[in-house]
Order: sequence, then structure tokens, then C-alpha cells
Amino acid sequence: MYLQMKIPVGSGTASMTCMLLPASPELVMQQEKPMVVICPGGGYEFVSDREAEPIAAHFLAAGFHTAIVRYSVKTYRYPSAALELAWCLQTCRRNAAQWHIRPNEIYVIGFSAGGHLACTLGTGWHWPVFAENLEQDVSWRPDGQLLCYPVITMGEYTHVGSREHLLGKDASAEQIEQLSLENRVTEKTVPTFLWHTVADQGVPVENSMMYAAALRKNKIPFELHLFETGCHGLSTSDEVTQTERMPADPDVSGWIHFAVRFIKRRMV
Repeated sequence: MYLQMKIPVGSGTASMTCMLLPASPELVMQQEKPMVVICPGGGYEFVSDREAEPIAAHFLAAGFHTAIVRYSVKTYRYPSAALELAWCLQTCRRNAAQWHIRPNEIYVIGFSAGGHLACTLGTGWHWPVFAENLEQDVSWRPDGQLLCYPVITMGEYTHVGSREHLLGKDASAEQIEQLSLENRVTEKTVPTFLWHTVADQGVPVENSMMYAAALRKNKIPFELHLFETGCHGLSTSDEVTQTERMPADPDVSGWIHFAVRFIKRRMV
């Protein structure tokens, strides 16, 4: 089943596209399935198609429902995109019975700046900004987050374009601290899957390493994969999403297998 809907919070211009597997007696996983909500990257300037449907295809093939969030970017500042993502999680959970979703197995996955967006919810789902702008049942909390070469910090190792599009060029020290997510991890942060390439020159690997260290300090379950080679923005890292500037790297493409296993280990 294919569903597309406008997101009524945030800027009001964002959308969510759901691709739901059928509940068929011919399928082994015929009843409820986990849901993976996808946040493509794009530096908070655009939403990348390379990190949208190609990612959904892999998770659908693994037996998961998927949703792609095309969130507000560029001229829309925080918290627009974060509220839009939270609304998507809330909507999926509220429709769990009708859409055959396991209500306690709804995951968010994000790439680059989309990783920062996913991590904002996975780290800060309990922040007042969500309760103040959404119906207050806290059903927007993800059950886990998968962060792919994510922007984490707004500080020294940030991707400057992402920070400027999210917070503006005149961002205050307080705003930078608030959205530097390596500093916001608590016991409420959700279990996390991380991967990055050490050679990434767009978003330095320190982003994932600092966040992993914070997870470790706070005893949050996590899995971290660092690959020696590969540029920024690899997506599936195969011929489907490769470009002249971002060639496929077969040593990296296995991240999807690890990500699927991360979710399946948590299935009850």
C-alpha cells in the first residue's frame, strides 16, 4: 500500500510517503511488521532522492514497512523539521493497527543532515518543544535510531552548511549548544546504530565518534561501524545510487545488512 500525506505541523509544506507491505497469508511475516521512517540528507538545504526510495527498497525487501519524510529545509529554521518528523512518528504509531505496524518497533533512520534530524528526535524526544507543539501523548518517541554519516555537532566538527540552514548564520552560542547532540545524550536517548567512513571529508567522522562516546558514557545500547574508505553521501554505496562524484564502494555497502540485523535483534 502506498500512502502520501501532507504534514500539518512545522512549515506545512512537508510530506510523508508510506510504503506498506501487505498482510498476506502467503508471507512469513504476514501480520504486524516494524516501521522504518527515513530522513534523507541534503544539508538542510534540500532533501536527497538518493537517500529516499533506494533506502526504502532495501528495508521493504527485508520485511519492514517504510516511510519517507520530505521535511522543510533551507528557509525553515529549527524546530520546523523536527516537529514534522515527530508528527510522522506519532501518525505511524496511531495508525499501527490499521497499517499492520508493530507499535513498539518504529525506527528512524537519517543520512547526513537527515541524521541530525533523526538524532534530534532520538536524543530529544522528551524536550518541551515537542509537547508544546504536538498532541501530548509522547507517541513520537522512536524505538531506535539509525544514523548514517550523520551531522551530530554544531561545533568544531560540524558541517557548516547544515548549521547555517538549520540555525541561520547568526546562530547564538546557546542554539549551537542545544543542537550539538553529542552534549544532549541522557538515559532517555534511544538505542542507536551508527556508521561513518573515516575518509569522509564532508561530515568528519568525529561526529559519529563523539556521539558514540556519549552513548557509552550514558550506558545507551549502540552499534558503531567505521569504514576506512568512502566519501560522504554514499547512500546504499552500490550502482543504484552511485554518481561520478560518489562512486560505489563495495566495502561500505554491507552497512545495510548490519542495520537490518540491528532492528531484527530487537523484534519480539
